[in-house]
Amino acid sequence: MSPKTNEFLREPPLFDRLRPLLAGHDTPVYLVGGAVRDALLGRPSYDLDFVLAEDTISLAFTVADALRAPAYVLDRERDIGRVILPASGRSSATVLDFARFRGPDLSADLRARDFTINAMAVKAAAEAGEEESIIDPCGGRADLEARLLHLTHPAAIADDPLRALRAVRLSRQLDFEIAPETAAAAREAAPHLQGISRERVRDELLKLLQGPAPHQALNQMVDLHLLPVILPEIAVLHDVEQSAPHHEPVQAHTFSVLRRLLLVEQALAADGTCEDTFVSELHTLLAPYAAELREHLARDVDGNIDGRAALRLGALFHDVGKAQTATIEEDGRIRFFGHDKEGATLTATRLRALRLSNVAITHVRAIVGGHMRPLHLSQVERLTRRAVYRYFQATKDAGLDIGLLTLADHLATHDGPGPEEQWRALLAVVDRLFRHYFHNYEETVAPPPLLNGGELMSALNLQPGPQIGRLLRLIQEAQAAGDVNTREEALEIARLEIGRLGD
Repeated sequence: MSPKTNEFLREPPLFDRLRPLLAGHDTPVYLVGGAVRDALLGRPSYDLDFVLAEDTISLAFTVADALRAPAYVLDRERDIGRVILPASGRSSATVLDFARFRGPDLSADLRARDFTINAMAVKAAAEAGEEESIIDPCGGRADLEARLLHLTHPAAIADDPLRALRAVRLSRQLDFEIAPETAAAAREAAPHLQGISRERVRDELLKLLQGPAPHQALNQMVDLHLLPVILPEIAVLHDVEQSAPHHEPVQAHTFSVLRRLLLVEQALAADGTCEDTFVSELHTLLAPYAAELREHLARDVDGNIDGRAALRLGALFHDVGKAQTATIEEDGRIRFFGHDKEGATLTATRLRALRLSNVAITHVRAIVGGHMRPLHLSQVERLTRRAVYRYFQATKDAGLDIGLLTLADHLATHDGPGPEEQWRALLAVVDRLFRHYFHNYEETVAPPPLLNGGELMSALNLQPGPQIGRLLRLIQEAQAAGDVNTREEALEIARLEIGRLGD
């Protein structure tokens, strides 16, 4: 781990422009926290935190003007400003935060942070090639070497209980161990997470779920007593048993689904030569739609929720309704009738409590409520165009997420592909659903109308009312099924329906 400043500043075009601005400031400016940590680990960082003694908002706007980027006042009282540099073709957007020292000087600022690996600094205005010692009052470099998460001081988590959840997120993100005393502090602070703003908890939870190993992170949340406080509906699934073909209780199955979902996501980017049999097979299935599915997962659902986060939330909550719907039949078989609908309601309630947007809640709720549909479709003899149309009418674009989730759910249920006939039937259903959505959208999923409500009323001498919408939906479904192709055929099916109702 080199102490040279230029090895921290891995974006020369950006820092070549920043250095004269920072060097010309009245007081020294320091790069601190995660950016220093990531540089030492050889990881890219797009969140750069700078601290200085005073005039931080003023400096933020000076930097923004020079970089021709937007600047914002985050907290005028605490003197915190932000500059956002838009994403380039090869990288994410870069966020530059400028803040006043937390305390009288830099050392006090660093000692007041959460973990030692986040409590290092380097002078930001040093010239490229100039050697500059890393400022490390808490021993962060030693903990980086040991791959350990240590607190900067014993009360670090008690001062801000959200740091308990952040410890889980960082340990999975970096593949570090949580030191025993840090884990003990997290367990002690767990009940106090109830007093943390729901927005802060939501943001940290979303980062955790979008990390490289969300299933491991959730298991750590169980170990640190965090899950019952943050996701009580998931916590109660721990003791809910399931009958074959399931081989795990509901909570363990849920975590396994998230683990298998990582393989499904991997298959979207795989080149088809992966040694993992499941990934290679899934890649073959998904390859014709991989580009479109990657775009679907990368899209902005709403606010700080992208498609990948929505899918993982759907996986997390997909069986949340099983605790309330479990019944035991005379033969001892455990059933969960209606758990999809009950789960959709519970999901919406929890996501609302976490302050997610209505758009995001609606989408995740649709994933949970519809997650059983592909399994049911795989059990029919033939998947018709009409069934495909009804599937996407019920699920909208969440139907794509459900298709991916059902693959992970099946692999988790059977601890692999399971019975060959069932696995092949499910693959065929997902393939057909995706093929119609991406290749036959206007034929099967959303056929363009052959006539509108006014034309329908005029041609058949009908009065306005609910029946007009119902007739138009009937016509569109007949189009999707391939039974109607012209305006005249559309009118005829409407006449037959009116006659049927008249009888």
